[in-house]
Formats: sequence, structure tokens, C-alpha cells
Amino acid sequence: MTKLTKNNLFKVYDSKPETAMEKTTRVVRQMVDEETEQRQAKVTRLRNTRLEREANTPSETTAKTARKTRPSRTVSK
Repeated sequence: MTKLTKNNLFKVYDSKPETAMEKTTRVVRQMVDEETEQRQAKVTRLRNTRLEREANTPSETTAKTARKTRPSRTVSK
């Protein structure tokens, strides 16, 4: 009879190998996550640039959007 030790008392199970579908899913999720990070970085960079540009330029759009009022016409009878 063999002497029991902690090395031979418990069976060591190897983790099952990754299936092709699991591997594909893992790779695609990694790609999507990288693209999302890049898109978020780009959006943040563009937003900061736009806000900086708007802060440094005078407000011309308020003058352009102001409506001019027409004189009211009177109807004579």
C-alpha cells in the first residue's frame, strides 16, 4: 500500500481545453473591447478640442440666430 500524502491524496484535474467557439468568442470580445476603448478615447479627445475651441472663440452664433422682428402691418378698412 502506498503512503498517502497531500500530493497523491487528491486528484488533480486539468482544466478542460478551450473549445473553438470559446476561443473565437474570447478573441472577438477582446477586439470589440479594444475598439470601444479607442472610440471612447477619440470621442473624449474631440469633445475636449471642441470645448476648447468654443471657449477661445467669441460667440458669433448668438448674433446670427437672433431674429429680426418685422414691423406689423395694419390693415385699413
